[in-house]
Amino acid sequence: MLTTPVLQFGTSRFLQAHVDLFLSESLPGTRPVTVVQTSGDPARAGRLTAMANGYDVRIEGIADGREVSETRHVTSVARGLSLDRTLDEVTRIMAEEARFILSNTADAGFRPRPEDTGASFDSAMSYPAKLAHLMRSRFEAGGSAPQVMPTELVQNNGDELRDLVLAAAQKMDPTYRDWLAEEVVWVNSLVDRIVSEPLEPAGAVTEPYALWAIEAQPRLTLPCTHPCMDVVDDLGRIERRKLFILNLGHTWMVSQWLTRPGKVRFVREIMSDPEWVDALSRVYAQEVLPAFEAAGEGQGVSDYIAVTKERFANPFLDHKLEDIAQNHDEKLRRRIGSFVNWARANGDTGEKPQLTAAIEGRAT
Repeated sequence: MLTTPVLQFGTSRFLQAHVDLFLSESLPGTRPVTVVQTSGDPARAGRLTAMANGYDVRIEGIADGREVSETRHVTSVARGLSLDRTLDEVTRIMAEEARFILSNTADAGFRPRPEDTGASFDSAMSYPAKLAHLMRSRFEAGGSAPQVMPTELVQNNGDELRDLVLAAAQKMDPTYRDWLAEEVVWVNSLVDRIVSEPLEPAGAVTEPYALWAIEAQPRLTLPCTHPCMDVVDDLGRIERRKLFILNLGHTWMVSQWLTRPGKVRFVREIMSDPEWVDALSRVYAQEVLPAFEAAGEGQGVSDYIAVTKERFANPFLDHKLEDIAQNHDEKLRRRIGSFVNWARANGDTGEKPQLTAAIEGRAT
């Protein structure tokens, strides 16, 4: 009998090239995943079938100084179901099979909706409300509490999802709500991988770099082990590296690009220009790294900077500067302004002329 311990909500190309790929590489010969389409979009029905039949992920970029271009075949998905069309089967799998619940819903997936207050399941509900109704089947069947592992880019995503599910379950049995709050394991994590384009009918093109940082807690269980998975005591360190190195670097590039526009369109073109690369390297070495060292977080940062510059230089990725430039003022505040404040708060008093110029809209 087919049994799938991983119940995954979402069919995104990110999940295909990240979690599902990790499971395929770590658990060869097994098919532990049931994928559930939550959107109800009939155009994606073919994707569900293709994912269950196995699909390719094309990995292109630079890793350890060498160019990478390879294809990996993913076979971790056993079946694909639509929540709208096969609600009873999804409910059965939740009650009888699921040990791990994964998700990567759309940007609005966590956002409460008016339908969330309904007494019974409604396909128009938000994902947390749907989960509140679906998980009740497992509780009522007497099954062990599952582990919920959202991968949405929301700070403390496990805690956030728990609170939203509890809010949606407010009128349900108090013993069920206690089970949700005290027995279910809600996991905070941070994921990182640029998945640049889909393959049809399933699959994706992605960069070599990938990270699934998972916050340690007493009852944590991993669905698999993989070199790109890292259990950490403090997700804040990982979040700061991503925000204040990778994201800061993108926004600094745009700040300079806006003051001297020309024919350059892509991040990779900047990284092919020695003058630009030297300037970016100085920002990292002279203005960014000292702050991490002052905060006691310097270990491994130089390596992270080197990997970040390889990611920027990916010759296969058309990462448009004009796309990064959207909401530029807000990104300057959050990525560069917040970094300077954080640096000062942690005792870094060094000059930061290039970052200051970026904030002020000046060329350097």
